Amino acid sequence: MALYEHVFLARQDLSQQQVDALVEHYKGIITEAGGSVGRVENWGLKSLTYRINKNRKAYYTLMDITAPSAAVKEVERQQGLSEDVLRFLTVKVEAHEEGVSAMMQKREERSERGERGGFGDRPRSFGDRDRGDRGPRSFGDRDGGGDRGPRRPREGVEGGAE
Repeated sequence: MALYEHVFLARQDLSQQQVDALVEHYKGIITEAGGSVGRVENWGLKSLTYRINKNRKAYYTLMDITAPSAAVKEVERQQGLSEDVLRFLTVKVEAHEEGVSAMMQKREERSERGERGGFGDRPRSFGDRDRGDRGPRSFGDRDGGGDRGPRRPREGVEGGAE
């Protein structure tokens, strides 16, 4: 049997229990066809890059599947018919990953640091370099002096020459 990673996006207005019911339904389809589902990760409600069917957010769920291709095709067919599933993607893999996925690792790292997406202790890419003394400005001070001469009011503008 082939190994697959399957991710689907469920509508934002569903509850977590309804998303779990969808997962159980799709697990049932796979087991009836002689396959099995390994790890299931709920990544939670995340913002979408662009709106899909008027949804700005979606529940992301990852499933590791070991099943014949017919079972995966049936799950994809039913997800395509379901109004609750916005998008899905199935990728055939050589072996399932051990441990948690990269998405869950990011979440765990963030929770360990106590951050919530702020800019607090994030390393800066260019703002902290020492640029040394920049020297005098080439076009004079900002008060209108310097090489350009004094500024004059424009004609036809309030406060200007008439």
